[in-house]
Amino acid sequence: MKILLVKLSSLGDVVHTLPVVQDILAARPGAQIDWVVEQAFAPLLAPLLASGHVQHVIPCELRRWRKAPLSAATRAEWHIFKKQLQAQPYDAVIDLQGLTKSALVARLARLAPGGKRYALANQTEGSAYEAPTRWVADVAIAMTPHIHAMQRGRELCARALGYALPPVPDFGLKVPSALMGNAQDAPETVAFVHGTSRADKQWPLEHWITLGRQLMAQGYRIALPHGSTDELATSQAIAAALNVDDELGGSPSSRGRGTGFAGPQAQHPLGGQRSTRSDERGGAIVWPRLSLDALTQKLAQCAGVIGVDSGLSHIAVALDLPHVQIYNFDTAWRTGPLPDSTGAGAPRQLSVFAQPTPSVQAVWDAWLSCLPLPAQVSEWAPLP
Repeated sequence: MKILLVKLSSLGDVVHTLPVVQDILAARPGAQIDWVVEQAFAPLLAPLLASGHVQHVIPCELRRWRKAPLSAATRAEWHIFKKQLQAQPYDAVIDLQGLTKSALVARLARLAPGGKRYALANQTEGSAYEAPTRWVADVAIAMTPHIHAMQRGRELCARALGYALPPVPDFGLKVPSALMGNAQDAPETVAFVHGTSRADKQWPLEHWITLGRQLMAQGYRIALPHGSTDELATSQAIAAALNVDDELGGSPSSRGRGTGFAGPQAQHPLGGQRSTRSDERGGAIVWPRLSLDALTQKLAQCAGVIGVDSGLSHIAVALDLPHVQIYNFDTAWRTGPLPDSTGAGAPRQLSVFAQPTPSVQAVWDAWLSCLPLPAQVSEWAPLP
């Protein structure tokens, strides 16, 4: 059976669609799955290509092409894309995006005799939807309006292809054992994902600094990724504040000031012992700007990730890392980590919501709950 998935963007949406591949292969062994995606997000699918779970990734650049639709370059690239899209017929074409642009792609794809196009029949809460997606579909499938983004895609494919959903989603981004070895040998690193596409999703700078001080006092190194000039400036500001503390003789806690936090004083989240020496801890580091696949590998080597609602935070969930996702809006039910999504019986990823923004204490408590060995949580006392 040949299946074409159409999920073009954005990063978080593509991450939420990853479990669909494993669902299909579990129900339809031997199925050939191809995926149409924006070029910028194609590197995320590289592990699925390497494992053979996805046969072909068909990249497009609709976002860029629509800025100059009549240029010679756009016409040439569109011709190449269309040729790749129509290279083989499909038994099922599934539009998981629900927009006019994805409907166009689904319509252009070639069907095998008896093949069908499937799409969403209706909008779900908090998600964009455009009617052409159901106009071009042979089968439009109605969804309950209140549904998690990941579950919506999984249910659409399960109903289109006629199989029961596995209870636990599998993103297919297993951390290679070699990377796990690196994570255990290196100082423990927690990545701060502070960047997001919307300013109203951000967490205050002083909160990141306070949380970083506490994590460093517990023996962690702080890693700061970035994807834009503004995000680089924020990473540099956090690193500068944390490294000043380190150069002065450690974070306030390690200089004898109580923080009021409780934490894993001697327990390594991966099962071993963690050093609290400042020279091994390494302070805070600003990562260079990395490609998406390289950044995913760097995150895979971390002890955990704390971040706002963004694509990188969703990658942390897909990697099954200890992770806290910070929400200023009550939308975690739709895009945040699902309860017990790994089937392990204890949460490794949690969301924290409050308005105008979650407190540092709330994020810290959630972080402790995500660690393999739970620690007692104490009262919060602010750091200077």
